Amino acid sequence: MDTKSDNYNLCASTDEPRFHFMTCGSVDDGKSTLIGRLLYDSQSLHSDHLSTLLSPQHREEQGDQNNPSHAKDVGFDLAGIVDGLSAEKEQGITIDIAYRYFSTKKRQFIIADCPGHELYTRNMATAASRAELAIILVDATKGLLTQTKRHSFIVSMLGIKNIVLAINKMDLVDWSQDVFDTICRAYNEQAKEYNFDRLYYIPMSALLGDNVIDTSPHTPWYKGSSLLEFLNYAPHINVQSNKPLRMPVQLIDRYSQKRGYKGRIVSGSLRRGDTIRIIPSNQKTTVEKIFLHTKEYDLAPTGLSVTCQLKDHCDVSRGDMLVLADDDTFQVADQFRARLLWMSQNESLTSRNYIFKSQSCETLASITNLKYKININNFEHLATTELQMNEIGVVNIHLSKEVGFDTYQNNSQTGHFILIDKTTHETVAMGLIDFALQRSHNIVWQDFTIDRIAREKIKQQKAKILWFTGLSGSGKSTIANIVEKELYKKNKHTMLLDGDNIRSGLNRDLGFTDGARVENIRRVGEVIKLMADAGLIVLASFISPFESERQFVKDLFSQGEFIEVHIHASLDIVKKRDPKGLYKKALAGKIKNFTGLDSVYEAPKNPDIFIDTAVMTAEEAAVSIIQYMESKNII
Repeated sequence: MDTKSDNYNLCASTDEPRFHFMTCGSVDDGKSTLIGRLLYDSQSLHSDHLSTLLSPQHREEQGDQNNPSHAKDVGFDLAGIVDGLSAEKEQGITIDIAYRYFSTKKRQFIIADCPGHELYTRNMATAASRAELAIILVDATKGLLTQTKRHSFIVSMLGIKNIVLAINKMDLVDWSQDVFDTICRAYNEQAKEYNFDRLYYIPMSALLGDNVIDTSPHTPWYKGSSLLEFLNYAPHINVQSNKPLRMPVQLIDRYSQKRGYKGRIVSGSLRRGDTIRIIPSNQKTTVEKIFLHTKEYDLAPTGLSVTCQLKDHCDVSRGDMLVLADDDTFQVADQFRARLLWMSQNESLTSRNYIFKSQSCETLASITNLKYKININNFEHLATTELQMNEIGVVNIHLSKEVGFDTYQNNSQTGHFILIDKTTHETVAMGLIDFALQRSHNIVWQDFTIDRIAREKIKQQKAKILWFTGLSGSGKSTIANIVEKELYKKNKHTMLLDGDNIRSGLNRDLGFTDGARVENIRRVGEVIKLMADAGLIVLASFISPFESERQFVKDLFSQGEFIEVHIHASLDIVKKRDPKGLYKKALAGKIKNFTGLDSVYEAPKNPDIFIDTAVMTAEEAAVSIIQYMESKNII
């Protein structure tokens, strides 16, 4: 096939910003091969990279890139150009995002080749957050697959409005126009739900190069442009420059004569003399100077990382947001509705605390209500209590403090966030903010005259939490009961909370799934916090199997107020004891999700007190705990 690759060179002569686009689709649809073809035929490969992709017997024959047809004639590995990881080469799939750069005489490009395998959908979502256009590949021999629909939904959810549906491997269906038209009609019907602005269909063979660089003689019935011609003239979607100013403060320079605030302008522009407002404090001041490195500028556009100096001395912290003073579109709230793409192999857990991270700040967040998940095949809303990996749901999010944000529809850069597991530090979800919940503005903390200090004073004690954790049958409640009796003898004001007792009242609506266990401990933590405010020494006896939830309760209190007591007994011992007959029932299959058997128990790594009831009686354990409290001047 005659190509015109000599019309393209490595460095474009234009000052136009790079055009970002991404490729996605299901496994083996040909994404990496397509990008390899674009890079090869536009002469965007270095000779040393090129030589590694040829078999030894063909390297001498290849010589240079003046004959692009070698890519299909001499066993050239086009996909190998972007499948850079050894694991990718071994498995034959793209795992991570591969970013590649190439240029034509018209413009410069950045390509993100996204994983097609369902396991790596989270990587694809990362690339979609910056792309101006998405190329969604479809294997002509297979048609639309579930992963094609999932990727289409995600790029739509992330606001990508320009789509190319590249129907690949047309050579394997004899360049059939009927096959092409059937796939186009099916996707057109599906795309009605996606709200795309522009949808363009191209029949092609990425391996052979048909309709990639130039139009192909094999598709005389196709009257459109080649893929590269389309990309050369696709409109830039740099809408962020037209949005209001958003500059999150990332670093504070305290070493210069006048304090400087460093950050990247994620939307809008910053001018010297602008009157700005600092969120969340709402202080107003004027921009005095703007620096890029050591050079001073009057104007900084979207995308630049700059240092600005302010006219007035203001209390600015890392994570604060700079906006124009008269801009009231940037909102502040601690609760909002969001769409969530779950990325972890572990299911979502309502009420568990995750780390919330956005352009504005980092804080703690929990999913308070999972409204529904979305069936990507028919967009049906399905009731559920959890999200599995790659599922998309609509949720209510509650934060531990108010943060500034835009809705994702108004500003994609300040309207998205990620959730991070506190224990493993895994990024578990990506979220898009739809709107603030009205109740977030209607709840105001009420202060009272009598506080914890006053209540502690009248009781002549300091409020403390003794948290007993361990397997069922380890002896937690027995030991806690003896400790409370000893504290009572010392005229201490106490309250003992037990897991079974709480589940008989306050938490009787909860089951024993992981999500229910999380909510159980969350409620207990809030109750205990109120009891501590009453000045009580609270003894809490709960299996509390998850480290994350024990840490959640601990974080409710100041340093030294929370004492974690691990009551240890091996699984063999507690099964022999089995005081309530629960292990016998669980082993017979009559009880599901039983901790220690078919549900995990995450033992404390560094408890304040460790008690092994295999070598210590309950009375001896209680004495040991009392001695610890006396040594710490708790009693």
